[in-house]
Amino acid sequence: MKKGIHPEYVVCEVTCTCGHKFKILSTKPTLKIEVCDKCHPFFTGKDSRTALKSGKVERFKRKYGLA
Repeated sequence: MKKGIHPEYVVCEVTCTCGHKFKILSTKPTLKIEVCDKCHPFFTGKDSRTALKSGKVERFKRKYGLA
């Protein structure tokens, strides 16, 4: 690798909206994410309110009685 052209890697603390925190290497010191492996329905096996099966348009139509 050439010296001086690559970004500096630092230990990054990642915080999920569920409260789970973990550390990785990144070019930024902190990251905030919405879904992690502790709260994503695929990994937990539970149905989540954030992972709805219908799309946004269908939910909007159903909410306002347009369907």
